[in-house]
Amino acid sequence: MAAHTVVDFGHRMLNRLHRGILAVTGGRLGWRIGPMPVVELHTVGRTSGARRSVMLTAPVHDGDTYVLVASKGGDDRHPAWYLNLLAHPDVELTIGGTTVPMRARTASAAERAELWPRITRAYRGYAGYQRKTDRLIPVVICEPRP
Repeated sequence: MAAHTVVDFGHRMLNRLHRGILAVTGGRLGWRIGPMPVVELHTVGRTSGARRSVMLTAPVHDGDTYVLVASKGGDDRHPAWYLNLLAHPDVELTIGGTTVPMRARTASAAERAELWPRITRAYRGYAGYQRKTDRLIPVVICEPRP
C-alpha cells in the first residue's frame, strides 16, 4: 500500500510541476517533451462526476488524432485517467493551449500492434514500462468528436 501511495504522490507532483512550468512561461515552455507533444487530458471522474485533468505525452499524433499510453510508469494498476475515460469516453484535450472535444477509445489488438513500435520509437521508456508489469499497457486513441 505504501509503495502505491508514493507512486501516486510522485505522479501528482510531476503534474503540478509541469503545470507550473506552463504557467510561469506563459505556455512558451512545456507543450513538448522531446519529439512528443504534451496534452492536457480532461475527463469526468467515474465515481465523483467531477472534471479531472492530467498532463500526458502523446507519442503518436496523426492530424487531429492523438495517441496516449496508459503506462503509469509500468505500475501494475491502470492510471485513474484511463479508468475515467472507460466510464466516460467523451473527453477534452488541451493541445498547445487550445481545448478540443474528443472521443477516447482503447486501441484494438491490431491497432496496438501497429502503434506500439511507433510509440516506443518516440520514447523507448514505454517498452521498459511494459516489461515492468504483467498488465498489457493500454493504448488510447483520441479522435475529434463529430
